[in-house]
Amino acid sequence: MNVLIAGSHGQVGRHVTRILAESDHGVRGMVRTESQAPDITDLGAEAVVADLTGDVSHAVEGIDAIIFAAGSGGEDVWGVDRDGAINLIEAAEAEGIERFVMLSSLNADRPEKSPEALREYLRAKAEADEYLRESDLTHTIVRPGPLTNESATGRIRTGTELDRDDVEIPREDVARTLVAALGAESTDGETFELAAGDESIEEALQAPLDG
Repeated sequence: MNVLIAGSHGQVGRHVTRILAESDHGVRGMVRTESQAPDITDLGAEAVVADLTGDVSHAVEGIDAIIFAAGSGGEDVWGVDRDGAINLIEAAEAEGIERFVMLSSLNADRPEKSPEALREYLRAKAEADEYLRESDLTHTIVRPGPLTNESATGRIRTGTELDRDDVEIPREDVARTLVAALGAESTDGETFELAAGDESIEEALQAPLDG
């Protein structure tokens, strides 16, 4: 597949870009500024400059699947985390792209369970997730717990009611899960939570709601 990564310059996105660039897939990394492009080509991917809040039609040309790993870092949750995602979903539908994997967040469905400072972001993510679910795209929505920079283990837990006291996960394991979900039909149409665990990524994704 030819895969577009939105947010390819972010912390999770860089892992996704590198992992995909080492595979047989064609990889295009979306960046916001021309100055970020060399970092993406250094990872082995094609760089495309596009702003999620503007026209992204050129970024999706010739693309078969999208991994959305972009985020505003809390600076513009409605403009980027919600509307930017919706903008890309609509561009994907217009281009005839079928596959869309969304990086969401734990508690997007229950923002009241998170600290007040995160609730607006989670509400924005929830609305983006819902828009994707209602689209014509074959989607997967992944909701990890708090992200760490620990080394990847390749072992995760998935489910719909994970223990909130034990849900941290390394960013690289999140990236590997997003990539694995692309080709895992068992994740088609599913929304699941994600944390570090004991199962291999491939095993966990065989029944992602059962953890």
